[in-house]
This record gives sequence, C-alpha cells and structure tokens, in this order.
Amino acid sequence: MPAIKKTTKRSLLVTSATLLSLSLTAAPVMAAGKPSPSSSPTPSATPPADMSTVGGARLGLPGTQADLGSGAPVLPKDVTARSWIVTDAESGEVLAAHNAHWRLPPASTLKMLFADTLLPKFPRTERHKVAVTDLADLGAGSSLVGIKENETYTVHDLWLGVFLRSGNDAVHVLSAMNGGVGQTVKAMQTRADDLQALDTHVVTPDGYDEKGQVSSAYDLTLFARSGLQKKDFREYCSTVRAKFPGETKKDKKGKVSRESFEIQNTNRLLTGDSDISTYQGIAGVKNGNTTNAGATFTGVAERNGKVLLVTVMNPEKHEHNEVYKEAAQLLDWGFKAADKVTPVGELVPPRSADTSTQAGSDPSGGPSSTASAASGTGKGSTAPVAASAGAKGGSSGAGIALAIAGGLLLLLAGSAFLVNRRWPLPDLMRRRR
Repeated sequence: MPAIKKTTKRSLLVTSATLLSLSLTAAPVMAAGKPSPSSSPTPSATPPADMSTVGGARLGLPGTQADLGSGAPVLPKDVTARSWIVTDAESGEVLAAHNAHWRLPPASTLKMLFADTLLPKFPRTERHKVAVTDLADLGAGSSLVGIKENETYTVHDLWLGVFLRSGNDAVHVLSAMNGGVGQTVKAMQTRADDLQALDTHVVTPDGYDEKGQVSSAYDLTLFARSGLQKKDFREYCSTVRAKFPGETKKDKKGKVSRESFEIQNTNRLLTGDSDISTYQGIAGVKNGNTTNAGATFTGVAERNGKVLLVTVMNPEKHEHNEVYKEAAQLLDWGFKAADKVTPVGELVPPRSADTSTQAGSDPSGGPSSTASAASGTGKGSTAPVAASAGAKGGSSGAGIALAIAGGLLLLLAGSAFLVNRRWPLPDLMRRRR
C-alpha cells in the first residue's frame, strides 16, 4: 500500500512549531580535480553481509531496498553506484537505498562533516595570515584553490575555497586555525559519533585517501542534513561562482596591489557541463573524486515543496559526469515516488538530541546543536530539515508541545529549532531559474 505522509504526527508538529513561534514573539571535488594517489587498498567489490542497521534493519541488508506502492515508478535500471540512498530531507524517511551502510572511501564529500564541525567556530569576517606550516602535509595531487603562504584571507574566503574548489589547502588552513589537523580530525570524529554516523572513521579532514578512512552513503547524508541547518553552509554549498583573493604584488614603483580571480563550483548538477544540464531545484551539496573512492556525490534539491537528499558512491560505469547523471536519475525518481512508497528506514537524530535543553544559535545564522537537540528525543526521531515534520517512532509534535511545561528555556530552544529548520531552498531555486 502507498505510504501517504499527511499523518497526525506531522500536523501536531507543525501546530507545535506555530505555538512555539508565537510564544517567542510574545516573550537560527571534487576532492580532487584529479584523483589522489592510492594510499590504501581498493575496497572490496562486494558489500559485507553484516552492515550497520542504524536507521532500520532494511538498511543493513546488501542490495537494493525499496517498497513501491501502487502507482510508484520503478527505480532507474542503469544506476551502477556501489552504494546510494534517496531520502526525504524533511521527514528523514529513506525512500530507497542500495548498500546504504557499506563503508567506502568518501573522497571530498567528507568535507561536509568538516564544515558541519568547524563552521560555527570562526566568524566569517575573521582574518588569518597563512603560515608555511599551515600548508604542510598536503596530499600529493590534492585539489587546491590557490592559497599562498604569508597572504591574509578571511574565513569567508577560506570556506568558499572549501566548497567551490574543494580546496585541500583551504581545509588545512582552517584546521591550523582550529589547533591543527590532529585536533580537527578528533573533533570531526566526535561530531560524526554524535550524529550516529557510525560507519565513519576520520583520518584526514579533507577526504584525501588514507588507510582506514571510510564513510557510507547513509552517513554522508547525515552530514549533509546536519550541515544544511546552518545558514552559511547553505550559502556556500549553493554558490556557483565567486571571487577569490590572489597574490599580493608590488610593481616597479613600489605600489602594492592584490587582484582576485574567479572560482567556480565543481558540482556539475549546480553548474552544468558539456554533457549534463543544471538540475532543476538543485541547491548543493558536495562532490568528490579520489583513486580509492572513485566519484562520490551528495546533493539536495527542491521541487514543489518537496526537498530530497541523494548520495551516490562510486559508480561502476566510468563515463564523464556519471556520478551526477546517476544522482539526477535517483532524484527524478524520488520526486515522482515520494508519496507512493513505504519508507525502508529513517535518518536518525543526533545523540545529543536526547539530553540537551539549552537554546542557542551558531555564528552562521543557523540553530546550534543545543537548539537542535530540543526538537527530537528518543531513537527514531528524525530531526527534520527543510520543514518541521514528524517521523515514525520519533519525537512528535505532541511531545514537543508537552515539553513547554518543562520551562521557558526548553520552550525557546524548541521554537528556535523548529523555526530555523525551515531553510529557504525555494528562494534559492527562484533565483537560479
């Protein structure tokens, strides 16, 4: 039977969001332009039989998982990715998946976790002069935005380099500002563990191939969904092109000048290419390509009020832009099938959502992890993204409404979460059209 999502839980959650909002007013790479050299064994071509079951038992099974209802379109037959997943970004429901928990090298899609972890730590106007040590230990063949030693950049510049050019040099400079690569890796792993991205083991902050560095289509989707709560994350991942500071030069008369050069996003569903068009409704998120990972991609798109996330890892067909073509096919399927399938799993909430009760907002304009935490309690809550929506087995609107009695602090936290989670993808889409 088709799964129609106009449930009581959704209605209660939207009602709760309205009540809480009123209370507030009365009282938010291509990792590689070229693949990196291999530094760890190529992953097996066969998924393991004992994959994780986070998000549902079906997601731990090898092969394609889908429950098509009456009138649902069939899944595209020429998708060759080793692993993929299509989810509703609002409810967190997994519409269909293929080896969702297969632990594979992530390439630069891991930069989504890097950004989700570090974006709140530095104001975008902060300036940093690059030291020689900041750019140490960059992997051979890394994708670079063109950062120069002894030049000064704003944090805003650096994040543009991370998102648009997948610049490993920008990642290393931001990591240096954060206390170094080692400390940043630890922070990313802690963040992944909190998001219940248990397939992920972080070795480098930029996604460069290293022994033991793995993630999964499921986990990459969790990173994208969490990152998209932040205003700056949404802005950067949807930016098509921008100006980046060049090298400071002095002419014969001693006059100092510094010109800029244009950088363009390497996400081909966002920019288009010779053999692929800009995808209608696309708004990010991140792509990657390394020797071990092959091509990887996580994208978010909106059509007619429905927001979907798709992650595709390592297509076996090695045609030009294949990862984007397969992602587009899966998005097309998801928009047609969204209300005609029974979900096969869900995106789980952060662990911190069970215990945190403090309100807050991160420097980028989105809700902080503590604000987010107030919205979902208990296993199965999906911590909705683009709009407030309930999910099976999760914290419902009724639960949030009851939390009002717990005190004003919890009320404020819940309201900030619900209001700010309605991120403005439709506005982005209207500009792009």
